[in-house]
Amino acid sequence: MTSLENLEPFGARLRTAMDTRGPLCVGLDPHASLLTAWGLNDDVAGLERFTRTVVDALADRVAVLKPQSAFFERFGSRGIAVLERAVADARSAGALVLMDAKRGDIGSTMGAYAETYLHKGSPLFSDAVTVSPYLGFGSLRPALDAAVINGCGVFVLALTSNPEGAEVQRATAATGTSVAQVMLDHMAVENAGAQPLGSVGAVVGATLGEAGADLDINGPLLAPGIGAQGATSADLPRVFGAAVRNVVPSVSRGVLRHGPDTKGLQEAAARFADEVRTALATG
Repeated sequence: MTSLENLEPFGARLRTAMDTRGPLCVGLDPHASLLTAWGLNDDVAGLERFTRTVVDALADRVAVLKPQSAFFERFGSRGIAVLERAVADARSAGALVLMDAKRGDIGSTMGAYAETYLHKGSPLFSDAVTVSPYLGFGSLRPALDAAVINGCGVFVLALTSNPEGAEVQRATAATGTSVAQVMLDHMAVENAGAQPLGSVGAVVGATLGEAGADLDINGPLLAPGIGAQGATSADLPRVFGAAVRNVVPSVSRGVLRHGPDTKGLQEAAARFADEVRTALATG
């Protein structure tokens, strides 16, 4: 069980988790189509059964579980209650919980988001949260500060796997570099001097082919897109180059489609973790 007292910095805890459990993040994404494929109704009971099955099967063996908040929010307060239990149970089993909420706002509103996910007294307290920097990197300061205080991490959208993202992320900033590179440079400053790994990570899609950016931020690189979105573990060295050791590959449907059988989920996660280890070792 993970104690809430005196947590080590997230970057250090993540490095340990990846080295001991394997470099893999499994998304907890209860799509309506997945619930149906599992023979479950698209309702709160189905959501709860799906979520509990995944947490029970994987939280004691994968490095990171990443619940997608939207798929719980769509059921209202009862869905959020399922998410609260999932977060607590997953952390108790030793998994790091990365809340995929992609929050972004300014001032007191950003502070409220930080209290929701990065404050030890919150029922949704997670080890890390995804955030959007496109109101300006400085708008993230409440979350960055809360993460430092509470031993948490923040994953900042940089070069996402959706094709529409390039419209903003590849645009040229006033400095002459891409907007994405400006954000990555800010992350590098936040992580300066951290050992063995900083706690401010970047979201960089594994589907990009080539990142076309300097990913040396001394922090983790969350890489969605492996599996159903078309990327493979073998693509990681080409996309991430010298920063590949800090990659946290994220797989969702590629693992979840093997449920509701517990063994099927565990074997799929283990297979992806082995493929990633091989790719990182040869990269």
